[in-house]
Amino acid sequence: MPDLLLYRTLVWLDYRLAAVFAVGLPLVLLVWAAWTREQALVRLMGIYWKVASLLLITVLLLTDNRPLGYLLAFLAQLLVVVSVWFWVDLNEELDDLPPWRPLPFAVRAWRWGLTVFGVLGALLSARALDCVRGGVTRPVCRVWLEAPDDLHGGAASFFNFVFGGSWTGTVAAFVGYVALVAYGVGALQWLLVRLPKQGRVAGGF
Repeated sequence: MPDLLLYRTLVWLDYRLAAVFAVGLPLVLLVWAAWTREQALVRLMGIYWKVASLLLITVLLLTDNRPLGYLLAFLAQLLVVVSVWFWVDLNEELDDLPPWRPLPFAVRAWRWGLTVFGVLGALLSARALDCVRGGVTRPVCRVWLEAPDDLHGGAASFFNFVFGGSWTGTVAAFVGYVALVAYGVGALQWLLVRLPKQGRVAGGF
């Protein structure tokens, strides 16, 4: 079906853009900010990576075809966008940095690029939210499992070569659920304790 073929192409594009905007560029910016000792940007990128860890959890769950992964794929893309704009103090410090300097300019450009990518990616993944109720063998659901399956194959080979063990989908899902519980505990602690106390100030997030 042409519609499914187009959707599959867009989903693969979403995964590839995620490798750029959600992994590659943030890693470069974090190292760059740490190297130049721009503490505000280091804190911003640190917060981003804490929130963006939900993307990795999503991939781990989708590796074993867990329906919860579809919901997390939608939520994670929205949360990473919020995480880079939410903080009043970090926004003010970034605004105070000279706009012509390479690092502040790169961070600003990345934030806008991530925002566009995250919103469009969330809209794309919203179509697969029905997969949360099961039926992951449906074509629209299977599309989202292709990239995690490919990544799992590479991870399994690496794990077997280095550790001599088996990295299976079940193991990946177990690690994903454990990480999700830890993520949820941290999120609740921030929502119930830090946010009422500090508001939109990054503080020790």
